[in-house]
Amino acid sequence: MSVTMNKITQQVLAKALIAAAALIAPCIGNAAQTDDGEHRIKHVFVITLENKNYDDTFSGVQDPYLNGTLKPMGAHLTRYYGTGHASLDNYIAMLSGQPSTLDTQSDCHIYADFRQTGITTDGIPIGNGCVYPATVKTLADQLKAAKLTWKGYMEDMGADPARESATCGHPALNSRDLTQSAQAPSAAVPTGDQYATRHNPFVYFHSIIDTPDCAANVVTLSKLEADLAAVATTPNFAFITPNLCNDGHDGDGTGATGATGKGCANKAPGGLASADVFLKTWVPKILASPAYKEDGLIVINFDESDAYSSAKETDQTGKTTIAITFKGETCCGQQAGPNVTRPLSEDFPVSAKLAYKMTVIGVGGDRVGAVLISPFIKPGTVSDTPYNHYSLLKSLEDIYGTGSYLGYANQHDLVSFGKDIFNNR
Repeated sequence: MSVTMNKITQQVLAKALIAAAALIAPCIGNAAQTDDGEHRIKHVFVITLENKNYDDTFSGVQDPYLNGTLKPMGAHLTRYYGTGHASLDNYIAMLSGQPSTLDTQSDCHIYADFRQTGITTDGIPIGNGCVYPATVKTLADQLKAAKLTWKGYMEDMGADPARESATCGHPALNSRDLTQSAQAPSAAVPTGDQYATRHNPFVYFHSIIDTPDCAANVVTLSKLEADLAAVATTPNFAFITPNLCNDGHDGDGTGATGATGKGCANKAPGGLASADVFLKTWVPKILASPAYKEDGLIVINFDESDAYSSAKETDQTGKTTIAITFKGETCCGQQAGPNVTRPLSEDFPVSAKLAYKMTVIGVGGDRVGAVLISPFIKPGTVSDTPYNHYSLLKSLEDIYGTGSYLGYANQHDLVSFGKDIFNNR
């Protein structure tokens, strides 16, 4: 009897141990997962630069600080792609996962409401326009729901109050955007104004601009340094937009000839040269901040490539048309979305004797590359994994544990940043 009871007791204990092991194993797995670099990051700083193709950016000729100093400090993403042409649709993709509309792929010269006519089976709004209804959510909305903090830091915003305010700067709804080109210094505006609304993704969503969060959290770049002084004042997510010269958009980086030549409106050289100076000014401040040192990640990317082919043709009347063609290369199974078709072809008349014709063949923004720096990334890391702006959004949603993916960040086959990057536990 006692032998039988001992056997029964042993069997019961064995089953209990197996059951306990089954319960403990997932916990061990989750502990290992949440202990990796990605899941320990709590503060992310995204610096988005403009319109540079991969070969120019990573040749190191015009931007020695980015290539010689920053790239060796972290991970170089060799196959990071923009998701559209021109600027605005890329910024919107990074913040909300929404694909291009006819207006956003043309940078929304009229700051018009999005006119929704339907919705796709995967939840993408069908329609056209620029400023999405409050039902379309962003990473900022997800962070607020998770009781995390965010801010957008916009260089030059408010420099000319006649064009935009110093917080939540945007045109009046359904009016012309006066910030489409840089404003040179003048007696009325001594510093000039090189702020571009289209490079500020937060102001294209009613879920943000219709709330006090916009004025509180979409601020001038000059506020960043004070916010970096302590962990408590540093937002969990900081999106940093240089002005039209310092982001590399204007000028070509070869001269300082102002409006009459190839420089910026303020006569700085522009291009990668000015972008490099911006990085050299601001990245060390972020690196020295308590929040970065504790659990930070810096992402330096570009919205789209400016690599294109061109051809010139003059007709019998003497009118010249310059045809510019972008390949629109992409990765990661990117979809065009329901609101645009490819190839895209647009005409831009300049005068009776000159016109431009822009063609974009594919749905993407071509290869731009990116650099990521973090205590959780081994210096000198190189990743050849294909990523794009939707991958960035998905990665941020993973980092912050939002519990869902927005727009095309929710593509089932889209890869977020992984152990190829976060490799320094």
